[in-house]
Amino acid sequence: MLRTATDADVGLILTMRNQQANRDVSLTTHEISADEHAAWWAKTSLDPGRRVLIYLRDGVPAGVVNFFDLDGTSGSWGFFLDAEGLAETGATLPAWIEVMREATEYAFDELGLELLTGEVLEHNTVVRQMNRRFRFTEGTPETRYAGGREIIVIPISLRKQDRRSKQGKS
Repeated sequence: MLRTATDADVGLILTMRNQQANRDVSLTTHEISADEHAAWWAKTSLDPGRRVLIYLRDGVPAGVVNFFDLDGTSGSWGFFLDAEGLAETGATLPAWIEVMREATEYAFDELGLELLTGEVLEHNTVVRQMNRRFRFTEGTPETRYAGGREIIVIPISLRKQDRRSKQGKS
């Protein structure tokens, strides 16, 4: 289940985002400070082109979904999971599938998007495979520099008509 993030979730979001597993697959790899995070939340929570959602698994917060650059017909997204908590219970893979399914349904059914875009780091082959499972297509890789390192970033996109059916029939 996805629910809108609130001010009460800010600390939880920061804790999950700063987990090493999440930093390893992000453009921003440094540990985010409380002040940096508070500034992000202050800006994000007022932005009408953004939605930050908490992913709940069995009623427990287990991830964060972030939609941004929403313009009514298209938008971008990203997410991260509570890697440490889910690993302890052996629920990482089912949670990952569930959050992707719920997030894409939210994008197309709740937000009314026709096109959902995002990015994945080239070295994150497991995420790239999961994206393909959900019918995202990859664009032309581009080189970026962040944190003193060269990174290959691959844009991804999914059109509403190309998504997997809710019933899993296609």
